[in-house]
Amino acid sequence: MRLSELFDRKLPDITTRLVEAHQDVLGCNCGIGSAGSARVIEVIECLRSAFFPGIYEAAPVDPDTLDVYVSARLRDAGMRLYTLLCDSMRGAGDPEEIVGTFLDALPEIRELLALDIQAAYDGDPAARCEEEILLSYPGFEAVMIYRFAHVLYTLQVPVIPRIMTEYAHQRTGIDIHPGATIGRRFFIDHGTGVVIGETCVIGDNVKMYQGVTLGARSFDLDENGNPVKGIKRHPDIEDDVIIYSGASILGGDTRIGRGSIIGGNVWLTHSVPPYSRVYNAQPAPIIK
Repeated sequence: MRLSELFDRKLPDITTRLVEAHQDVLGCNCGIGSAGSARVIEVIECLRSAFFPGIYEAAPVDPDTLDVYVSARLRDAGMRLYTLLCDSMRGAGDPEEIVGTFLDALPEIRELLALDIQAAYDGDPAARCEEEILLSYPGFEAVMIYRFAHVLYTLQVPVIPRIMTEYAHQRTGIDIHPGATIGRRFFIDHGTGVVIGETCVIGDNVKMYQGVTLGARSFDLDENGNPVKGIKRHPDIEDDVIIYSGASILGGDTRIGRGSIIGGNVWLTHSVPPYSRVYNAQPAPIIK
């Protein structure tokens, strides 16, 4: 059979079935189009340039016109975000009001990021300067993008916050849900493989290492067997906690008390009181 004949015989039925299948998901289409991810990334790039001018640009920024530059980048971010919201909200909210609220939150986000940078500098003896952290620490990049996304998430913006944090996940290997609540002076050292779930609440001055999971134990199902949404599924981490590499802390009822240290590869599904030290038994390696 010639290829053209194969197409003529096969494609009409396949096309019909795919179009019918597409109808089932049309209601899930957020409307930002096939270039949606790239447009969201452009917003992130504008914001980080406004926050840290001269760090992420190909050319230096003139200090004498710094205010002009920052204003232009903020305006660019606001306009790009506005068009994304117009496409994605579909009458469910006021894009102009959301952009205004988001812009009002930016000075506070910048203050939080300054504290995150300081936490990285204080928490890593290898850190030599702020610029090194800004340019080469995946933990800081993931947290910076999370802080942008979290504000939009709290404003009930659909899809865009998840695209932001998934972009960070792809770049850094760190998966932070935009719904998580994270306090001041947060530092993820190394970072690869860290997972922080949607309903996590993390206090101030928390430090964690690579491979940490703050996850859910299991999913409650409704009478139809579908996952129940909108409930607390992930743990709470109080202030001044350190969590070492590979630890898994699971469950919405699990709380790690203030000042605790969770050792490497620990598996926790229950709460521990403040100032606990949680370690696995010391392994007994065999050396031949």
